[in-house]
Amino acid sequence: MLEMLAGPLQGMYDPSGPGRLLFGFFAAMAETERENIREATLEGLDTAARKGNHGGRPPVITDDMLHTVLRRRANGETVEDIQPDLLIPAGRRKGQSPSLSSIYRALAEHEKTRAYPEVVEAAHADFAALQQRDRSPK
Repeated sequence: MLEMLAGPLQGMYDPSGPGRLLFGFFAAMAETERENIREATLEGLDTAARKGNHGGRPPVITDDMLHTVLRRRANGETVEDIQPDLLIPAGRRKGQSPSLSSIYRALAEHEKTRAYPEVVEAAHADFAALQQRDRSPK
């Protein structure tokens, strides 16, 4: 049930009765507006991606932090000893220490890249090819 409070179409409309045409019109308008919003959003994301901005939150463990952890672990320190000395550089938890699980996760990812370097190189090459293809004029 739709009730128009003001304007030339003032009154109550039932979607199953004579108001069916009005409801169809509003549905078509809403669908058109939603499609326009979707297209504008995709265009904005594409423009941002071309500029190198891919969204998402900033990483908690930066490359510098990871190298610090790796260097200090090589000297015999534990992750628990290293964690209080690390500070998150950006984001909601800026200035706080990362969690132990974040550090261990970053170490596991680092180990994966060392264990499968050819896969990582192939992924980087594929990504570079996609970026090059997107930048080429159509």
